[in-house]
Amino acid sequence: MDLTLKGRKLLCIIAHPDDECFAFGGALALASTQGAETSVICLTDGQAATNRGVSASNEDLGQIRRSEFLASCHVLGVTHTEILDYQDAHLEFADFPRAACRLVERIRAFRPDVVITFGQDGGLNTHPDHTMVSAFTTAAFHWSASAKRFPDAGPIFPPSRLFYVSTNFFLPDRPAPLPAPWTVQLDIRSVFERKREAFRQHHSQAPLMERTRELFDEYGAHEFYTLAASPSPHAATLSTSLFEGLET
Repeated sequence: MDLTLKGRKLLCIIAHPDDECFAFGGALALASTQGAETSVICLTDGQAATNRGVSASNEDLGQIRRSEFLASCHVLGVTHTEILDYQDAHLEFADFPRAACRLVERIRAFRPDVVITFGQDGGLNTHPDHTMVSAFTTAAFHWSASAKRFPDAGPIFPPSRLFYVSTNFFLPDRPAPLPAPWTVQLDIRSVFERKREAFRQHHSQAPLMERTRELFDEYGAHEFYTLAASPSPHAATLSTSLFEGLET
C-alpha cells in the first residue's frame, strides 16, 4: 500500500454536490490512496440544479443531493465531509466576512497542508458560485494564518499551499472560461475509475454525466491545478504533485 502522504492533509472547498468528483475527484482519490487525510466542505446542497432527478421540490432535491454527495465522497475515500447552509446560486449575495470566517474556523481546526478550490474563472461552466467559493477560500487561506483576523476562530494556522483547479479542455455548450495556466499536471489514471464511479453516485445529475462522458474519456487521465499561494516566494515551476516537497 502506498502511504507516501501519510500524515498529510488535503482540504477541498466547493460550491455544490458533484463538484467534489467532477472537478477534484482525481486529487481526492489519489491523496486518499497515498495515505493522506482528506476533507471536503461544500457550501450549498445544490437545490437550484437544472437537473432535478426524481425530486418533488427544492428541499427534496437538496436532501437527495446531500445523500449523493456523501456516497460520492465515500467512493473517493474522503475522511471528513460537511455541507454548509448557503443557498445554491446565491453565493454572490452572501456576507463575505462571515463566509470567510466560517472557512477560517474549519481551516484552523483541520490544519490542512494543501487547500484546493475553484479559480476565479468559475470553472468549466463559469458558475458564479464557483467564483465566490474561490474568493471566500482564498481570503480564508490567508486569514487563517493571521492573528489579526477572527481571533475567536481558533489558533492561527498557515496551510502550506493553495491551488486553483484549471483545465486543458472546455465544455462545448458553455462559454469558455479564462483558466489560469497550470503549475501541476496530476496523473490520475490509477484512480480514474474511482472518479467516474463517484460521479455515478449523483443519480440526479445523470444527464450531466451522459453529456460529459466522452470528455471524461478523452481528457480524464489528468487534472490540472494552479499554485495560487505558498509560504515562501519562488518562481512558478511545473510539478506532478500537489504535495511535492512536503512528502518527507
